[in-house]
Amino acid sequence: MALSRIGKKAIVLPATVKVTVDGQVVNVHGPKGKMVRTLKDVHIRLANNELVVDAAEDTRVAKAKHGLARALLQNMVTGVSVGFKRDLEITGTGYRADVKGNVLEMSLGYSHPVRFELPVGITASVDKQTKISIEGADKELLGLVAAKVRGFRPPEPYKGKGIKYSDESIVRKEGKTGGKKK
Repeated sequence: MALSRIGKKAIVLPATVKVTVDGQVVNVHGPKGKMVRTLKDVHIRLANNELVVDAAEDTRVAKAKHGLARALLQNMVTGVSVGFKRDLEITGTGYRADVKGNVLEMSLGYSHPVRFELPVGITASVDKQTKISIEGADKELLGLVAAKVRGFRPPEPYKGKGIKYSDESIVRKEGKTGGKKK
């Protein structure tokens, strides 16, 4: 039975993280928060301060979910112990952002300010009005929030204005040339 290489690796639990497994439901508690997830088609066992994931049966579906379940559990453990962070940069004249409570308020060249309410468990901070840092324990939710914020004004290829991930590179295009018409 060929299983996932990632799925075979055990997840080592840090001292600050507590995990309880109740059938298919996994609870993970740590200094950054608490996460609960139901994982089907896999067996999860706790042994010697490690989480081990096994495929429930020798079916194609169970084998496919083996590595996924292990990766999700690893992200949960990392999230509640260390947390995740995603950085965004705003480029453009007059474009800026500010955090007021749990609302990210952005001025992005529209006739109105864009207000985005951050979900529970996600925090944002703004540095120099153009650098947004979004942090949280849930990697999946963090990526979704970062994508939504970027979607308010995606970077455009001609002037490079908009919101982009800090590690993203924008391929710039050359504008129209004023060539003569015949």
